[in-house]
Amino acid sequence: MANAKHSVNYYKNKILLVLNQAGKKPLTRNDMIAKSKCKKSESDIFRKALDELRNEGQIFDQKKGYVLCARMGYFKATVKRISKTFGFIEKDEDKTEVFIPGKYLLGSLPGDKVLASLIPSRTGKPEGEVLSVLEQADATITGVLQQEYREFFIIPDTMSKTAVRVVENSCGAKPGDKVIAQIIARGTSHAAHKAAVISTFGSSEKASSCAMAVLMASGISIEFPEDAAEEARKLSEAGISAQDMKNRLDLRDDIIFTIDSAETKDIDDAISVKRTNGGYQLGVHIADVSHYVKGNSPLDKEALVRGTSVYYADRVIPMLPKELSNGICSLNPNEDRLAFSCLIELDSDAKIKSYRFHKTVICSAVKGVYKEINKILDGSADDEIKAKYSRVSENITVMNELADILMVNREKRGAPSLETSESKLIIDETDTCVDVVPRTRGKSEMIIEEFMLLANQCAANLARTSQIPFVYRIHEDPSPEKIADMRDFLTRMNIEYPHFSNIKPGHFAEILNNNRDSEKFPVINNILLRSMAKAKYAPDPVGHFGLALEDYSHFTSPIRRYPDLAIHRILSDVVTGADAQWLAKRYQSFVTNASERATSTEITAVKIERDCEACYMAEFMKRHLGDEFEGIISSVTDFGFYVELENTVEGLVHINTLEDDTYEYDGLVSLKGERSGKIFALGDKVKVKCTASNVNSGNIDFSIAE
Repeated sequence: MANAKHSVNYYKNKILLVLNQAGKKPLTRNDMIAKSKCKKSESDIFRKALDELRNEGQIFDQKKGYVLCARMGYFKATVKRISKTFGFIEKDEDKTEVFIPGKYLLGSLPGDKVLASLIPSRTGKPEGEVLSVLEQADATITGVLQQEYREFFIIPDTMSKTAVRVVENSCGAKPGDKVIAQIIARGTSHAAHKAAVISTFGSSEKASSCAMAVLMASGISIEFPEDAAEEARKLSEAGISAQDMKNRLDLRDDIIFTIDSAETKDIDDAISVKRTNGGYQLGVHIADVSHYVKGNSPLDKEALVRGTSVYYADRVIPMLPKELSNGICSLNPNEDRLAFSCLIELDSDAKIKSYRFHKTVICSAVKGVYKEINKILDGSADDEIKAKYSRVSENITVMNELADILMVNREKRGAPSLETSESKLIIDETDTCVDVVPRTRGKSEMIIEEFMLLANQCAANLARTSQIPFVYRIHEDPSPEKIADMRDFLTRMNIEYPHFSNIKPGHFAEILNNNRDSEKFPVINNILLRSMAKAKYAPDPVGHFGLALEDYSHFTSPIRRYPDLAIHRILSDVVTGADAQWLAKRYQSFVTNASERATSTEITAVKIERDCEACYMAEFMKRHLGDEFEGIISSVTDFGFYVELENTVEGLVHINTLEDDTYEYDGLVSLKGERSGKIFALGDKVKVKCTASNVNSGNIDFSIAE
């Protein structure tokens, strides 16, 4: 026994003990060997114990020796995302997010497990530095391939401001191409990494190439896993059987129709409407996707991963394979389809008297198109349009009448009519953006929105009053900090606003209504939008501030959004008689997971859509270099101001281009010339010239026109 060697675990415990006794004083390797009474014959075992503790993030090797991480306040974390100048890590212990300045990232990449410490914060929010990379994740980057003499480099889209050396290029990518590359050798800074190009998307001057790189970098796959694709094919080929129709309310003789844009192929909602003795009956009929996509099936698992369909330019990356989204689940005209219907009884003031949810079978009478129905409503429809909608013409009249009352009700309850600036990209046959125009909404779009809001409200009300697990769409009250900023903005712009101690949706509505005819209305609208919290999904019903509703969920788009599919699954059990106790046991953890995942994937999808749109806009503006435009200052920063054109394109006027004076930022709404007193303020109209447009980054530069 005297010759038996001690184990690695023995020395790990010894090392932890001596470091704990040392407090924050670093100990060298020799110090610890002596204090652990390690024999020379066991030095290899000691070294292995030391390496394991270091790799586990329990100890850290400072220049003067080792310290115990727990004693020093060091913590393990996962790198979540990085940009050219900073990154964010998430503490493993409590999921707190910590900001990391770029120089303190130590070359770490998203997915890496790291050891980190906090440093003094400049903002009051957690700020830190990476001390060591404990576990490297497989890392890929996107960027533009460049050549310098005989060497190739990638200028990353994110990750760092410096180029990454390419040591392999087996796919034949050319300089100027948008590429994706694997990091195959790590350094202690991002610039020291080495990469292998694994795929090229084509020229970085093409928006379509850059958009594909955005999708790839975000982990969005165009193709579906084989098991999910095969399941979709089988469901599509099986069609609708007599068994599928059993225990369903047959509404095929009712006049039901859809209204969407002309190019829509994934039609997931239809309506029926008629007058009753006491008011109206509205039917909102939603594709019964949960009938086909069962929980934990390959399709369901993939839908949860995707979370939402992603729309950009004239394309869609669907949440479900097209055999479902454009086929058996799409409520195509003159075809029997399985639906989940919300039948709502309303009084003459369009207040909800009662509602019922039913599994149904429907047959849409016509595929309505927004533009065509708008022409019917404004009296400009030609004979061809009138003939197409002859079967539903009376329903359209009632639909319009009911929606008018609902819109008045929305205003009465104080819901602010905030407007969002949306763009429509015109893409030609060469996949090039040839125009950008504002996306407009007509009356029929507003009508459908009101009807969908009612069904979403009913679904949430049923869940809340029944106290069952659910995925709610919530919109919390604005934070005090954002309200304080809003007040400062409005005060600086000499805009009157109501006095309040607790902000209500009606206060926002009042500000908007009082300034609707003002030239500065677009800016006021944007200030109020930025003051609001971000809507998200949650298992608890806290209400929806922006809609001024106590009850709200997303029920109406299960083809495109996972939270809608999730609550369809729950409500399917409700309509078959499941009790609250059984539902709680089955779905409580599911709704928490689904809410978190849906919020996360929505944020990713919005960023993808915004980044792709920016590339296409830049592609369009390259045709207009040197051209002059009228615009409005949409935001002001310490490095310049952004100008939004009438076509929704936005570009930066950098402060360095304002050469007539030295300009100071007031910290909120304006830049002021030190000598001239000239002011560029939020909401001002300006004339600008397009001076640069980078398709790869999506950045557009303006200068003030002479």
